Amino acid sequence: MNLKRVVVTGLGALTPIGNTVSEYWDGLISGKSGADRITYFDCSNFKTQFACELKGFDPEDFMDRKLSRKMDRFAQYAIVSSDEAIKDAFPSLEKLDMERIGVIWGAGIGGLETFQNEVLNFASGNGSPRFNPFMIPKMIPDIAPGIISIRNGFRGPNFATVSACASSANAIIDGLNYIRLGHADVIVSGGSEAGVSISGIGGFNALHALSTRNDNPKTASRPFDKDRDGFVLGEGGGCLILEELEHAKKRGAKIYAELIGGGLSADAYHMTAPHPDGIGAINVMKNCIRDAKIEYSEIDIVNMHGTSTQLGDVAEAKALENVFHKHLYSMNINSTKSMTGHLLGAAGAVEAIASILAINNNIVPPTINFQAADENIDNKINFTFNKAEQREVNVAMSNTFGFGGHNACVLFKHHDQ
Repeated sequence: MNLKRVVVTGLGALTPIGNTVSEYWDGLISGKSGADRITYFDCSNFKTQFACELKGFDPEDFMDRKLSRKMDRFAQYAIVSSDEAIKDAFPSLEKLDMERIGVIWGAGIGGLETFQNEVLNFASGNGSPRFNPFMIPKMIPDIAPGIISIRNGFRGPNFATVSACASSANAIIDGLNYIRLGHADVIVSGGSEAGVSISGIGGFNALHALSTRNDNPKTASRPFDKDRDGFVLGEGGGCLILEELEHAKKRGAKIYAELIGGGLSADAYHMTAPHPDGIGAINVMKNCIRDAKIEYSEIDIVNMHGTSTQLGDVAEAKALENVFHKHLYSMNINSTKSMTGHLLGAAGAVEAIASILAINNNIVPPTINFQAADENIDNKINFTFNKAEQREVNVAMSNTFGFGGHNACVLFKHHDQ
């Protein structure tokens, strides 16, 4: 069976270091940290008092107040990032076949803050069930792709993917396969998350997953550093317009890169901890390379999951050694979570965008905040510490792993127009 080829023709980003794709890229290559003290709620009694929040974001700049109040923040982020990507890809939607355009969107948690606030409101009352009629639609992860389709009239495949922090990478891979198999011409894919809330910070603190470096938040996310002490929670959204190659060429579309492969695997080990030998990470990268039908030696960079946790960073570094062998030492490895924090279900999308822009600009964003080497991590690996590096980037890989042992990996390749 001849599978159709898939390219990326539009990008949208809403991140803690930039509210558009261009601002996001500027933040990445300059090594900007998005971490600061939490402003959304009084965090004085929390172990962690900082996060990577969006800066200067007002949903009413993008939609009317009535609509924004019907959505949780994660859905607002989905609307804003997808609007940017759709506008980037299509000057007009008029001549497109709407039956052949779908939306596949990832969110690890969905409307966490909506659920939290509704329950707090009920608990503070007299026991009468006074719930917002929009509570359920605001909570469910699939409302984001639903609203995107309603907003634009897209009537193709439409659903949400949920695999914790791998959710939006899963969405991208599903989009790839739906187009490959001829079920759609275009898929609006990506993910969004709004986990910076009382329950989000409190819940991850209870797991001892977050950094508690309250005295210096901007240096708290330090992947592969000996003194890393947990991830920094981030928020936002990222969107990629995936399109069948011939469909894109026929309309003269700008092509950012070709999406050449996607891989999936499970650790089958633990609810929240990675396999210590990185077995799931090894398998997902090998599956992705096999799917793309390339050699591992063709890959130039890997944007790692790299969350800045003690266990995860070591396991992923071990996995790289197993997959890439000596070629690893000629590659650039990085973790953009050092700047954006961990966007949970949106991580795969915003990091895929970073990988695509690295191909377009031949610049590898840095892994910031590195100070001390970890003896458990091979220091011959070039983790692009603290400063962006220029190099030719033809093929870029991006890893995302989620609680439950879910692993997803995508590969992008430079496309000659």
